[in-house]
Amino acid sequence: MAVEKEELQQRLKAAVHYTVGRLCEGVGAEQRAGFSRQTVAAVAEAAFRQCDVFAKDLEAFARHAKRATVTSEDVKLLARRSTALSNFIQRKSEELNQEQRELKKKNAGKTKSKDTDVENKD
Repeated sequence: MAVEKEELQQRLKAAVHYTVGRLCEGVGAEQRAGFSRQTVAAVAEAAFRQCDVFAKDLEAFARHAKRATVTSEDVKLLARRSTALSNFIQRKSEELNQEQRELKKKNAGKTKSKDTDVENKD
């Protein structure tokens, strides 16, 4: 079990390192600058550790609310110290809520028309 957890953590670290490397390449190309391997590794390690802290905080927020599931409200609470991140998450949350409302309306309309079709056939 511990070996599997360690292996998973190494795979996650590798994925974060790869992603940070790609992001650094993109930013470097735009800014006509380069990033050393040590810099990419340091940023990747910092990002990985920060994600670990975020995950633990999200679990704690949900547990404090006596829930087993992390919600968007927990994520908003986590981002409260970064205005830009908080605003971004708030906008995305509103977009997702709007999409869900529209899907519910479409599904309700389909159910209603099916019910009407059944009544007409009787």
